[in-house]
Amino acid sequence: MKGIALYFLLAGIVSGICGMVWGIQMSASQNHDLSPAHGHLNLIGWVGMTLFAVFYHVVPAAAQNGLARIHLIVSLTGLILIVPGIAVVLSGGTDVLAKIGSVVSLASMLIFLAVALRSRKN
Repeated sequence: MKGIALYFLLAGIVSGICGMVWGIQMSASQNHDLSPAHGHLNLIGWVGMTLFAVFYHVVPAAAQNGLARIHLIVSLTGLILIVPGIAVVLSGGTDVLAKIGSVVSLASMLIFLAVALRSRKN
């Protein structure tokens, strides 16, 4: 695996490790208040990024498109914004970061839709 696929995979692995450590910390402290943020880290980070990696590995032509690089940047940005944004909301703070992260994460998925549609074989 190389290129965009590798970057997505590494993002997925790092997200999975962080999610596991966070889960262990919540369990050890018996404080699960931030579990929705933890869940988004696991779902968008570990699962989503890894699925993107598999797609780009299986369809290498899709990874050669400039849109794939934009997809990576937007996906990582969405993840970096939404997870702490949810944690801030759950801690009683403002929801602005979570909202921005949600919109950016949605944009990531729409970009992925465009990449997938462009890469289909006719």
